[in-house]
Amino acid sequence: MFAMELARPGQPLRPATRADPIPGPGQVLIRVACCGVCRTDLHIVDGELPALDHPVVPGHEIVGQVVARGHEVEHPAVGDRVGVPWLGWTCGECEACRTGRENLCANARFTGYHLDGGYAQLAVADARYVFSLPQRYTDEQAAPLLCAGLIGYRALRFAGQARRLGIYGFGAAAHIIAQVARHQGREIFAFTRPGDGAAQAFARELGAVWAGGSDQAAPHPLDAALIFAPVGALVPVALRALAPGGTVVCAGIHMSDIPAFAYSALWQERRIVSVANLTRVDGEEFLALAANTPIQTRTEALPLASANEALARLRDGRLQGAAVLRPD
Repeated sequence: MFAMELARPGQPLRPATRADPIPGPGQVLIRVACCGVCRTDLHIVDGELPALDHPVVPGHEIVGQVVARGHEVEHPAVGDRVGVPWLGWTCGECEACRTGRENLCANARFTGYHLDGGYAQLAVADARYVFSLPQRYTDEQAAPLLCAGLIGYRALRFAGQARRLGIYGFGAAAHIIAQVARHQGREIFAFTRPGDGAAQAFARELGAVWAGGSDQAAPHPLDAALIFAPVGALVPVALRALAPGGTVVCAGIHMSDIPAFAYSALWQERRIVSVANLTRVDGEEFLALAANTPIQTRTEALPLASANEALARLRDGRLQGAAVLRPD
């Protein structure tokens, strides 16, 4: 099969011809229809996550068809369309797993990082960690739901019942969860890179009541703020925009250092929380919600061989919505 693999962090992905993978016990083999490009892929490629000691195929927003099953797999069936998310395997035995917090499993393995992912024609996945996808979405439309949507959903849950919701960084995750939040009747305040008029117009198009640069003050105190941009300096900015009792949710797997800030910004029971990975329950809940919510994912399809171009455009902030790679 053809794949784009990362030999070493800090280097461009390289085209590779690999042996077709064979599903082992409990695994399924998936013919990849498309794979979304996520900021976490960029963190892996740029070496911002701990480096692995072997080449890896990135990609964890995989949509495809099951073409073979290993032993002991009863579901999904051959021919089913499935999605593969970031969380690829957990031990099931540690305290986190036993208490419903498998997203915090110390032994977890992640798709496109520890496990070869979807920047390829074929991918193998643990059958327990794949999802059925709502029929209302095409393959390309469904791909960003599998990480941008799922992490956005978990971040929104941490915001509680916040009515006025600030979103910092209006990329793939933000453009999905903004639509969910609007569907729930919340007011969205979108903060983009200063001067990024296109992203601000995009946010208004998706229902934001206000959009401006992250250097601008919110027109009203926020009940919660979701930070999707990997910029630690936004944390004290978002804190100062909160009403008393508000919450800042840091929704990325990597963020630059948070600068020092005055305790007064945190006082009055404001909180800072982070989101780590996802659970299968998150996936089931969000995809059920997506089946009944008219989410319009903005995607741009590129050939798999153009993966480096897609990553460069994501790094430079030159994407609206999400890039999706197609092996065909």
